[in-house]
Amino acid sequence: MKPVINLITIWTDDISKMKTFYNEVLGFKIKNDLGNYVEFENNGVRFAICLRNVMYDYSSEYTKKTVGQGFELAFPCESPDDVDKTFNRLIDMGAIPIHEPQNMPWDQRTALFADPDGNIHEIFAELN
Repeated sequence: MKPVINLITIWTDDISKMKTFYNEVLGFKIKNDLGNYVEFENNGVRFAICLRNVMYDYSSEYTKKTVGQGFELAFPCESPDDVDKTFNRLIDMGAIPIHEPQNMPWDQRTALFADPDGNIHEIFAELN
């Protein structure tokens, strides 16, 4: 094994809502749509969403509902002002507000929002 991440897949029970959110709200273009699996165009690591039931025959672990925050995607913004503008636009388009933009001790302006499944993600910009 190489210690390199090749693909990030978000498992969901509602692929339609999630596909719409990542495509129309976050702006990821669809590269491949198989109905139960959708891969988006992305530089670097491949990025996809997939219906959880695709994996039921492989492991009963996929039948379990997730609890709590298991991962976070972080999206860079052009500037601290862009964090505020982007946050407001995302919320207006249907993202769930979690934490409004704030200057953080690690020299970033950061805001948190959630997708339709409740996965919390971050937008940020360097303060310096």
